[in-house]
Amino acid sequence: MKPIYLDYIAASPLLPEARAAMQPYFSDNFGNPQSRHAFGVAPRQAIEQARAQVASLIGCLPREIIFTASGSEANNLAIQGLLAAYAKRGRHIVTTVIEHYSVAHPIKYLEQVGYEVTWLPVDAEGRVSVKAVSDAIRKDTVLVSIAHANNEVGTLQPLQEIAAVTEQAGVFLHTDAVATVGVIPFDCSTLSVDLAAFSAQSFHGPKGVGALYLRRGTRIHPLIAGGIQEEGRRAGTENVPGIIGMGVAADAAKAGMEREVPRLTALRDQLIGGLLAQVPFMRLTGASTPRLPHIASFAVEYLDGAALIKSLEQHGILAASGSSCSTDALKISPVLTAMGLPGNIAQGGIVFSLGLGTTASEIETVLSVFPACVAKIRQVSPLFAERLAETLTA
Repeated sequence: MKPIYLDYIAASPLLPEARAAMQPYFSDNFGNPQSRHAFGVAPRQAIEQARAQVASLIGCLPREIIFTASGSEANNLAIQGLLAAYAKRGRHIVTTVIEHYSVAHPIKYLEQVGYEVTWLPVDAEGRVSVKAVSDAIRKDTVLVSIAHANNEVGTLQPLQEIAAVTEQAGVFLHTDAVATVGVIPFDCSTLSVDLAAFSAQSFHGPKGVGALYLRRGTRIHPLIAGGIQEEGRRAGTENVPGIIGMGVAADAAKAGMEREVPRLTALRDQLIGGLLAQVPFMRLTGASTPRLPHIASFAVEYLDGAALIKSLEQHGILAASGSSCSTDALKISPVLTAMGLPGNIAQGGIVFSLGLGTTASEIETVLSVFPACVAKIRQVSPLFAERLAETLTA
């Protein structure tokens, strides 16, 4: 039986056309793009073509794209690189309590070395208030960093409205767009962000390559120094095959988005509606709208999310119990607790993320299997037995 893969937010399978485009740069065109002889020409030209393809995906200039090794590196480069470049402007940062670790950890480090940080709360749907962002900005604020969408609960932030606030205040705005670029439209010309990090693996490109959008005129100091690559903004020999694969995947994502967004939205809603109708004491996490089209996330009461993941895997269904970067580190999702869910409910978090390979028949299989998996785990839960007894006597 073929596994039903519903963890696309963690990794997506590489597109065949991306793999084919990458292959020659492992062998025939192996040259260093910085070499001035003939073997450097093809890799150098291929990188610039990929840069144009990635820029086209988000509506920016090719020179505004910096290739990195991951979305996490891009986030670190954006935050630490910008603050180093504008150290004289101030030492205050505004962010939220539900940012990805690749944003939260460098900001916590900066807090330890003397920066002041305002950690904004989110509401029960995981959304930050635009007014709270505006109220938090001070004269010495240099950076506001807020993810475009949370990759665990799928809630989209009001980024355009936040950008209007930061632009008026003269403050830089960085967004972690790993969960959105290549999945939904992301246009730098309308969002007006200054820096945006994203990753190829989010839209069926290769692992080990990401990018940072750096708005023209915005400065950063490199995190990796010692070379002229990426106009001196990120040293180190380029991952030529990975960059090429990212470019091809960017083209495919742009071409297929108009078709995929409504298709994934319909499958997502089928999954959400079907599960909530069948399983008692279960709630949707995150906003119902605006929400990423490929994320269905829940908190299932009276069980442990990790146990549910294992039970589903026995039926060939592969999902996640939270962010792929935190599932081994924390049993209870910090995102769900920040949204106000008590620990005994947040521990039952489960995330299904859909992609190009997801079909309606796969969703139907999940709907047929999931209730029995939940019921089996709850059979050994004394808390559930007590709750069920209360319900029957009410």
